[in-house]
Amino acid sequence: MPKVRVFSTPACPYCVTLKEFLKENNIEFEDINVAEDAKAREEMINKTNQMGVPVVDIDGEIVIGFDKGKISSLLGIK
Repeated sequence: MPKVRVFSTPACPYCVTLKEFLKENNIEFEDINVAEDAKAREEMINKTNQMGVPVVDIDGEIVIGFDKGKISSLLGIK
């Protein structure tokens, strides 16, 4: 199973939708709250050169935003 990390904030509706999508498809993921974790926020900004969430890291492949098609493709979700 791929390693999935979700950089998100509690107030972000797209983050909530993304995490629900992953749960519905039985995808395990690490949820990283960048509103509280400054080190993780810095890591996210360094990887993406932007501050918007959600950001998904799937085995090193970065997806900015809830791009359902790309996320599904990377995770083999039909």
